[in-house]
Amino acid sequence: MDTPAPALAGRGLHKRFEVKGAVDVVRALDDVSLEVPSGMLTALVGPDGAGKTTLLRLAAGLMRADEGSLTVLGIDVAKDPQAVQDRISYMPQRFGLYEDLSVQENLDLYADLHGVGKAERRERYARLMEMTDLGRFTSRPAGKLSGGMKQKLGLACTLVRSPALLLLDEPTVGVDPLSRRELWEIVQQLVDEEHLSVIVSTAYLDEAERCAQVFVLHGGKLIAQGPPAEIRDNARDLCFVTTPPKGMAPRTLQARLLDAPAAIIDAVPQGGEVRFIRRPDADGASVDALLGGAPAEPVPARLEDGFMVLLRAKQSSAKAAATPPSDTSPPADDADADEVVIQVKDLVRKFGDFTAVASTSFDVRRGEIFGLLGPNGAGKTTTFRMLCGLLPASSGFLQVAGVNLRTARAQARARIGYVSQKFALYGNLSVTENLQFFGGAYGLRGQRLHDRMQTVLQQFDLVGQENATSGQLPGGFKQRLAMATGLLHEPEILFLDEPTSGTDPLARREFWRRITALAAAGVTVIITTHFMEEAEYCDRIVIQDAGKLLAIGTPQQVRVQAGSAPDSRLSMEEAFIDIVTQARGNASAPAAGAPA
Repeated sequence: MDTPAPALAGRGLHKRFEVKGAVDVVRALDDVSLEVPSGMLTALVGPDGAGKTTLLRLAAGLMRADEGSLTVLGIDVAKDPQAVQDRISYMPQRFGLYEDLSVQENLDLYADLHGVGKAERRERYARLMEMTDLGRFTSRPAGKLSGGMKQKLGLACTLVRSPALLLLDEPTVGVDPLSRRELWEIVQQLVDEEHLSVIVSTAYLDEAERCAQVFVLHGGKLIAQGPPAEIRDNARDLCFVTTPPKGMAPRTLQARLLDAPAAIIDAVPQGGEVRFIRRPDADGASVDALLGGAPAEPVPARLEDGFMVLLRAKQSSAKAAATPPSDTSPPADDADADEVVIQVKDLVRKFGDFTAVASTSFDVRRGEIFGLLGPNGAGKTTTFRMLCGLLPASSGFLQVAGVNLRTARAQARARIGYVSQKFALYGNLSVTENLQFFGGAYGLRGQRLHDRMQTVLQQFDLVGQENATSGQLPGGFKQRLAMATGLLHEPEILFLDEPTSGTDPLARREFWRRITALAAAGVTVIITTHFMEEAEYCDRIVIQDAGKLLAIGTPQQVRVQAGSAPDSRLSMEEAFIDIVTQARGNASAPAAGAPA
């Protein structure tokens, strides 16, 4: 029996791009050679700008390498891209659903485009609807689906024909943990039952842990490859957890550890503790001093730990030393830390007969990091937009920075900063031009605007990128620029709408180090996120679903509500899924069979 051709084989691949305004040419791929076996699930991981999307687009025949050779399923992509496209399916990051068309009409459209016959459609549709659980919603417009359902429909449209290779570019970006779990169950089912070859790029290292092979890219180069266990081995015997001293938030201890790169490779809050990776040559006394005498318990390495060891090794010592953003914000004033800066009482928002937010109440104190969590379509984005003054409430009381948002939204907005999920930057403007525009919108002029621009360029490591067109920047740079524009006017309250969606662990660490410094300086932070590990950075969180508040409290209080024993290490993702599924089960019990 003949050995099947590799799903993908590349030799000496180079791909360069010119970015308008940038000093250097971007080397998206720099002498990359790899071979991906067929019939298995393979992950591409790496920080923003590593070359993952470029490699997938080359494999899909959508662009050509400048140098090197690439075969997909034994076919030379450069010589016959159409032959490759006839045998693969490719789902890009922003999959093109037609939102005015129904679920069924979207499926039919993609079946028409791929020439799928009627008999094959009937069989394929039935299987796809069963796998995605979209069979009940075939007449619903795609634009009316939740984010998770849109992702599942996008995957179903990609699979209207049976491909030999499936390419997925960060398929779970922007979806909640429940939807993410469901999407991966579908992909795993395809691999197990149809022996489909799947190559997926992902920012979630727990997703890559599911794969048979992992390829780690950095700066356009392949720096590691192998089964997840081999990547994990980079952090073997270096991983520990510790409990912060009494009265210290886990994120504060994490910041202290990250600010000591000579001893610590990585640190992250986890289940009320702090998980960290010590350097092999770190002095034991210096680590003990950083921990304040708290004991450290060794734990097995995860794929993310091995990944972070690899990435930190690639960072220059100068860059590592510059990581602590001690001057991210103005110093806090003498205001009482218990001062309530946001008050929400019986907040309701209706769209016609549909209640998006139902009688929600909570408050937020100065310098607090407050998280809004929930599945796609839960009502958290509607709540968030009302808090920002972007959407009026139907009823209830809402006060932000001492201003009633129902009567003086413009006055409140002058005291808040906002970073949207899509980074509301002007893609055709340079970094400097974006800062000038947003600074002017916030009322900054002359020397004051100039000084603030210079400050945020330094704080967010944008020096050298001033003339680069923002639309062509890698995702991590766009995130930093969006943060810089939101903080130009030194707001009292910062609203962050899924700001780390699609970013890698390294970029998330740097982002949260800045947020920790902001909160320490008295800035109040309201954040929505689908990364449940990020809830661990929050002082308190709210979990919403179907417009209703399901849980509120510290991360530990929410874990206890989910059924966690005080001494257990239930992850926030597990707690989130438990709370939402329990609430949905209780809600559907009286009316079995009703649509979810």
